[in-house]
Amino acid sequence: MKYKITDERLKKYKIHPKEGDAGIDLRACIGSSIEIQPNEQVMIDSGLRFEIPKFWVGKVIPRSGLGTKKGLVLGNTIGVIDASYRGNVFIPVKNKGKTSITIEPMDRIVQMVVVPHYDYDNMTETDELSETVRGESGFGGSGVK
Repeated sequence: MKYKITDERLKKYKIHPKEGDAGIDLRACIGSSIEIQPNEQVMIDSGLRFEIPKFWVGKVIPRSGLGTKKGLVLGNTIGVIDASYRGNVFIPVKNKGKTSITIEPMDRIVQMVVVPHYDYDNMTETDELSETVRGESGFGGSGVK
């Protein structure tokens, strides 16, 4: 997968994840520190553009430490970066905590995981769907106990 750095400060950091890690850390490419108040949402530039392969998608998700310990989450719960998108990846972060959160320039704030997705050219409409044990039982109805 190709990527382009649009913020020169990123050139001193490794973009690739550590061996075995699933996510690419995205950093806050901001000019100075920002303080995010409880329930406030801000848009932060990652300083990166990606050429995600066809039939793959970039999923931007919170970093577990910031989300769990400080309440910093994505404003849209998950970001989807389509293979056809070539612009900068922007990150809408929201403070769901009870105290303010300070983000410093170049802080790692979220991660992006690139995964395959279904080839939707193969979708077909039908009058009948196959039967399963679960059937139409939804919202916790998987039967797993």
